[in-house]
Order: sequence, then C-alpha cells, then structure tokens
Amino acid sequence: MQRLSTIFFSFLKIGMFTFGGGYAMLPLIEQELITKRKWIEQKEFLDLLTLAQSVPGPIAVNTSVFVGYKVRGFGGAVAALLGSVLPSFVIILVIAIFFADIRHNPVVDAAFKGMRPAVVALIIGPVISLARGMHWIMFIVIAAAALAIWWLDWSPIYVLVTAAAIGIAWELAVAGKHCPERKKKD
Repeated sequence: MQRLSTIFFSFLKIGMFTFGGGYAMLPLIEQELITKRKWIEQKEFLDLLTLAQSVPGPIAVNTSVFVGYKVRGFGGAVAALLGSVLPSFVIILVIAIFFADIRHNPVVDAAFKGMRPAVVALIIGPVISLARGMHWIMFIVIAAAALAIWWLDWSPIYVLVTAAAIGIAWELAVAGKHCPERKKKD
C-alpha cells in the first residue's frame, strides 16, 4: 500500500511542472504512475482517463482523484487532489497579485507566446497515445464527432452520449460474436 505522502508528492511534482491545463498534464501522469511507480497498468489508465472525461471538472484533477482512490482509497484521492491542485492554486494566486504590474511587459508576453507551441505539443501527445490500438472504425467515430461539434455546432454532451451509445452497441456486437454461451444457443 502506498503512503499518502508519496501519492501527494508524486502529484505535486506533476502539478508543479505542467503548463497548459489538464491534457498537458496527462503525459506526466502517465510517466509517473505507469512507467516509474507502476501503480496502474496502461489499459487501466485509459479507462480512468475515460471516466475522468465523463464527469464534470478538469480532466487532470479528475484523473488524479481516480488514480489516488484506486491506489489508496479516499485518503489517496484527497492526497492526489491536493498534490495536483496546490501548485496551480499558488501560481495563480501569485500571478493575480502581481499580474497588473507585469501584464504589459514584453518579456512576459514573449514567454507566453513561446509556450503556446509547447502546450499544443503536450496536448497532441496524449491524443496520439490514446489512439494507439484503436480499431479503425473508431477513427470514423472520432472524425464524425469532430465534424458534428465543429461544423454542425452540435453540443459536445449529445456527441458524447451518442458516442457512448455507439461504443456500447459496438462492444455488445463484438462480445456477442465471441461469446461461447451465445454460440451454443445458435
């Protein structure tokens, strides 16, 4: 069983060195929890990530809470939550106090402009990682969902519900083909 301090400091480290929001945090979470600590497996991480995306709130915080809960129950969830949120809270607090004085500083503006491409790359990394091993039909679902949101201006909520229904139907169809009990009935 993992110590709460270990969970807290693992997520604190992730929170301190991540810029660009939740999706930018995912490669660091994956590296720390799967590769380094071996607390969860890759497939389990993807399942937790899917769950984190389906509930309200920031994806990195939700993922942290789910992983912390998986590793150490309620205490682990609280430790992971505090570890992942505390750095952002402190940084935003400091920026809010001093931002009025530095917002027109050309060096600060240049730093933010320089970070944008890195943040985009940090977001694209998890997308590619999540896409590995997907059935080719799921790429059609991805394209259809993106088109529905961007060009047809559909609500992402309806698109998520529809995609979930398609996923359930797909799994039932595939499981039905491979289910030995069903073959015996036929």
